[in-house]
Amino acid sequence: MKAFLTRTLLVIVSVILLVQLWIFASLAWWRTNPVNTTMMMRIDYWTEPSKPIQHQWRPYDEISTNLKRAVVTAEDGKFMHHHGFDWDGIQTALSRNKNEGRVVAGGSTISQQLAKNLFLVNKRSFLRKGQEAVATWMMERMWSKERILEVYLNSIEFGDNIYGAEAAAKHYFGKTAESLTRDQAIFLAAILTNPKYFEDHRNASALKARKRMIQRYMRYAEIP
Repeated sequence: MKAFLTRTLLVIVSVILLVQLWIFASLAWWRTNPVNTTMMMRIDYWTEPSKPIQHQWRPYDEISTNLKRAVVTAEDGKFMHHHGFDWDGIQTALSRNKNEGRVVAGGSTISQQLAKNLFLVNKRSFLRKGQEAVATWMMERMWSKERILEVYLNSIEFGDNIYGAEAAAKHYFGKTAESLTRDQAIFLAAILTNPKYFEDHRNASALKARKRMIQRYMRYAEIP
C-alpha cells in the first residue's frame, strides 16, 4: 500500500512538473512568435468543428492605440503598475461577491486572463486558479508589458468564435484593427465582459453603462 501511494504521488508530481515545463516552453516560444491558437480557441473548435474560428494576428504597432487604451481602462486600470496580480482589485472583488452572495466580480488582471485563455479551461476550481497564478507569474517575468498586451489583444474573445482585435474590427466594423476609431474601440472593450451576449444585444443597458465608464476614464489609461 505504501509503495502504491508513493508511486501515485510520484506520478502526480511528474504530471504537475511536465505541465509547468510545457507552459514555460510555450511562453519562451511565444515571446517572439505569433500566438495563432489558444486553449479557448481549441475548446470552441472542439465544441463546434464546423464553425470556423475567426482570428488573424496583428503586431502591436498595427493595433489602434484607441483600442489599447479602451481595453486597459475596461479590464485592468493598474496594468502598468502591478506584476500580474492586483491585490486591491482581488480584495474588492471578494467583498462584492460576499455582499451579493454570488460571484459578480473576478478581480483578474489582463495577465491572469491571458494565462487562463492560453493554457486553461473555464471550469472554476482551486487547482485551476493555482495553475493560473503560476502561469501568470512566469509570464510577467518572461514577457514585457507590451508583449502581454499584444498577445492579449490578439487572443481575447470578442464574440462567437471571434478572437483578437483584427477579427473583431472586421466582424463589427468592416475595417482593420489599426483604423479603429475611439467610439469603436470603446464598444469592443465594453463587450469583453460577455462578448457572445453583447454581440446580439448591442443596445443593452449594461453595455451602455460600461461604454460610458470607459469613455470617462480612457484618457487616463497608461499603456506600453
